[in-house]
Amino acid sequence: MNTIRTSAVRRALAGAAVLALMAAPAMAHHSFAMFDPDHPTSITGVVKELQWTNPHVALVVFKDVKAGETPELWTFETTGPGNLTRAGWTKRSFQPGDKVKVDFLPLRAGGHGGELQGAVSLTTGKSYGKGN
Repeated sequence: MNTIRTSAVRRALAGAAVLALMAAPAMAHHSFAMFDPDHPTSITGVVKELQWTNPHVALVVFKDVKAGETPELWTFETTGPGNLTRAGWTKRSFQPGDKVKVDFLPLRAGGHGGELQGAVSLTTGKSYGKGN
């Protein structure tokens, strides 16, 4: 009987370990450690597209640059469509060609992007929060 209990405990522990390992990628996926909350910043530019997809919506913007410079493509990640819809967004909130100001937490690695904190369509004057 003691052997049966030991075997059941081992199976339960093995099952818990498997579940913990399966949960690790999901937890990593939702980590925002790649963004720097100590250095919020903003840019202005022209919308290339609003990628209205799960699990995260992305606002893709050509950053304003000086005459003669090559435009820089920036991507700003935010929450999913459901949260954004509840915050007043639609998949048509930003259209290609719209002038926009984006407030964001930059990537720690210094790339062209970050976590969107808010955006204002300078074309329509409408302001949008991050929708968390």
